[in-house]
Amino acid sequence: MSNKIQAIRGMNDLLPKDSDLWGFVERNIADLFISYGYKNIRTPLVEKTDTFCRAIGQATDIVEKEMYSWKESNGESLSLRPEGTAGCVRMMIEHNLPREGIQKVFYQGAMFRHERPQKGRYRQFHQVGLEVFGAEDAKVDAELMMMTHNLWQQLGLKNLTLEINTLGSNEARAAYRDILVSYFSEHKNQLDEDSLRRLETNPLRILDSKNPDMQVLINSAPKLMNHLDDDSAKHFDQFKAYLQCLDIEFVVNTRLVRGLDYYNRTVFEWTTTDLGAQGTICAGGRYDGLVEKMGGNPTKAVGLAIGLERLILLLEEQNTEIATHKQSIYMVTLGDEAQLKSMQIAAELHNALPNFVIYNDISMASFKSQFKKADKAKADFALILGEEELNNNQVSIKPLKSQDQQQTFSLDEAIKFFKD
Repeated sequence: MSNKIQAIRGMNDLLPKDSDLWGFVERNIADLFISYGYKNIRTPLVEKTDTFCRAIGQATDIVEKEMYSWKESNGESLSLRPEGTAGCVRMMIEHNLPREGIQKVFYQGAMFRHERPQKGRYRQFHQVGLEVFGAEDAKVDAELMMMTHNLWQQLGLKNLTLEINTLGSNEARAAYRDILVSYFSEHKNQLDEDSLRRLETNPLRILDSKNPDMQVLINSAPKLMNHLDDDSAKHFDQFKAYLQCLDIEFVVNTRLVRGLDYYNRTVFEWTTTDLGAQGTICAGGRYDGLVEKMGGNPTKAVGLAIGLERLILLLEEQNTEIATHKQSIYMVTLGDEAQLKSMQIAAELHNALPNFVIYNDISMASFKSQFKKADKAKADFALILGEEELNNNQVSIKPLKSQDQQQTFSLDEAIKFFKD
């Protein structure tokens, strides 16, 4: 007996019962971003491995442990994308888009990381990403916060905290890195295995450690905020001023460093305590040096990513009432001639009522059975096409969610009834 075919662990199906909520969230995000002047783009799921190594950094957990990579027959190494920014930057450089002026783009789709699956953290997960190229002022950083704040309000989400920090310029960060290495080297005996490894490769990530035994040591570490260059300090002050004028509350978290090497200056996370350990819903920051590092002309850039699985989990956790419901009509049809007519009527209804869901029964079952299917579909109305209606060139409409009486109309009258 063969084993049952199942999805790969950490790669999940979207079931029909969940598609309304997912569709609603994705449409709302896209509509909101478009309303701020952002254009949708799509990049491949697969890129050259080197694209991610150069962008994300060799010493990150993603590149070291989490990428799905393989060798082609010509020896070239390819990888499934673990995040969206690297492919977006590659696209900007390849098509020389920043020369046309500031680029404001967004994308959505699947990302892949080979890590231990847990609630809100999967091997295939879905993100909406937003990137701006060619804008230096903190005004654009604040616009990203304004948009996401607006989104949470639209979705009715509560208990979200905006945490912000600045990582300074690349030069200030490099100098701070040396200070940090010196500090942690003096206390090597207190570092765990992970932090000892990071001391050699990516010491800023030690600040991100969740190990409770190391918190006193980390809290006493020198703060990057005290070693900033003047321009970065001014940029951060401007960013905070914009947030204050927008009445967006924030917390400065000096331990917020983000896990990718390409960040500089502004970094931020929208977090919640309602999802346990996986509390980050949206995160991002500036990466002013990345386009140049990947072979393009020097271009200032900032971006963010929203994790859709976690966003959906939070909506469900908070029992947020979302009006995903569209008015719906279930066509109940009896007889061969009525089946033909039902197709013509369905076509007219779709044209006349674009915001309605039209179910044209395809089970060929009895009237009683079709009404049961209408109830199961949670339809608002049944549109009945039986022998009598067919002979009189009419349709009958029966409300399914109220005690209102069944009525018989011509098709034009029926369409007017639904529109009203």
